[in-house]
Amino acid sequence: MPYQTIKGGRVPIRMWTDPDTVEDVALDQLRNVSALPWVAGLAVMPDVHYGKGATVGSVIAMKDAVSPAAVGVDIGCGMTAAKSSLTVEDMPDDLAVLRSRLEKAIPVGRGSHKQAVDPSALPNLKERGWYEFWKSFDDLHPAVRSRHGRARAQMGTLGGGNHFLELCADDDGAIWLVLHSGSRNIGNELAEQHIEAARKLPHNQDLPDNDLAVFLTGTAKMDAYRHDLFWAQEYARRNRAVMMALAQDVVTRRFGEKRCRWDQVISCHHNYVAEEEYGGVELLVTRKGAIRAGAGDLGIIPGSMATGTYIVRGLGNETAYNSASHGAGRKMSRNKARKSFTVDDLIEQTRGVECRKDSGVIDEIPGAYKDLETVIEAQSDLVEVVAHLRQLICVK
Repeated sequence: MPYQTIKGGRVPIRMWTDPDTVEDVALDQLRNVSALPWVAGLAVMPDVHYGKGATVGSVIAMKDAVSPAAVGVDIGCGMTAAKSSLTVEDMPDDLAVLRSRLEKAIPVGRGSHKQAVDPSALPNLKERGWYEFWKSFDDLHPAVRSRHGRARAQMGTLGGGNHFLELCADDDGAIWLVLHSGSRNIGNELAEQHIEAARKLPHNQDLPDNDLAVFLTGTAKMDAYRHDLFWAQEYARRNRAVMMALAQDVVTRRFGEKRCRWDQVISCHHNYVAEEEYGGVELLVTRKGAIRAGAGDLGIIPGSMATGTYIVRGLGNETAYNSASHGAGRKMSRNKARKSFTVDDLIEQTRGVECRKDSGVIDEIPGAYKDLETVIEAQSDLVEVVAHLRQLICVK
């Protein structure tokens, strides 16, 4: 669908959804962002909804400024996927054992590995530069330097909330692994340190929302934030790469190397900052719940734990700052979902998927999310569909 424009503060708000369907609190957030003196443009994706810090599904382009709270505390959160040579015909009727092996290999929630993962022991892991990456930990914010051991132990772990690991089948029957995670506790701690520092700066004292406090280019605090931000984004990318390699190893061991081979891994952030140029102007683009969808870029747009995932290719629409949605987007809060649905509802809505079906994940029930098909249709000028996947196993 073509985007709609609504009046903002300094810049118009371009929306790839019907503004009348967006919560008032989310619209208020968007108007506050659009009024900031540093904002060059604002694009809103069809999965838009109210979020902490800034609206989820918003793409904020700023000149010489960035808001750490708009990026959020899960710096570098994103998706990774890989297609295998296996097909649905190779899968056993009972997937519980395979799900258990995946859960054993990859800690969830607040869990960590008992011993840090050795990247050289994972045959499918292509990442290099691990020594240099961990050595650079000593250059991070002083408040987090004592967390080195924990950060290493959490490398290759899923986390909680809406993070997940899935084994899926595409419409041709090919088996995929798909996962969603970010920078774990170290990203959270770095974000909190910088968000608090930004709120205290003099130029942020008269903002409509102190969550929109910014750092300015050319200052020491901006340099420090960008250093830690880009490090945390790299941590998140490597975290997903390690998890994918661990999951691939589980599946390969189950079916054998001769039967199970893997295509190139697809990976994309959807909570991050990138340095990009539009109209000859260098901008800092914050994608808060949005993926990059430049021409030819492969991306991943999930729904919920039983409604599928789309692999997409970007069309390079610069009016959206080369972006697309990061998922279906929530239509109700976690608290409302817990009050609105029962375990029986969860069992019914996840029928056919091997996954948790207990009160601990009711807030992730499919009914708490927007319709994925509608979200995909609304951004036909942003991405084209490469593959549609349906869940067979979902680990949360």
